Amino acid sequence: MNKATFGAGCFWHVEEEYRQLHGVVATQVGYMGGSKPHPTYEEVCAHTTGHAEVVELTYDPAQISYEELLGHFWNCHDPTQLNRQGPDIGSNYRSVIFYHTQDQERAARASLEKEQHSGRYSRPIVTEITPAVTFWRAEEYHQQYLATRGRSHCPL
Repeated sequence: MNKATFGAGCFWHVEEEYRQLHGVVATQVGYMGGSKPHPTYEEVCAHTTGHAEVVELTYDPAQISYEELLGHFWNCHDPTQLNRQGPDIGSNYRSVIFYHTQDQERAARASLEKEQHSGRYSRPIVTEITPAVTFWRAEEYHQQYLATRGRSHCPL
């Protein structure tokens, strides 16, 4: 099993997108990329920690490739919006790929380059690609938030 970590706005929506994919065996939402150990949701949303809301995936590379996961990443959000997704504003909602291996880094950079030149976007992609650091699991009530409430997407 391999890990992949993505930030693409509100982690509830992103988790639900990945949770349903064949080959993704586990998901958990949390925080990555900030400076404070054991951040809380309130601290992250107050923009005092520098963390992004992320989804950490455990996936079976025999069933789904990292490149396929990257494809879903590009399709589940607008990577041209800096520090926001839709009505959610702040650096915690930034578009970011946290890579766990050099192969993931290479694939992420190649994927970004391909997307940037695809003609899909009228503005530059602002997605960060950075090494994975400590993943801080979010509070339990955030885990599979939409699924446990019978929803498939976030309400506006």
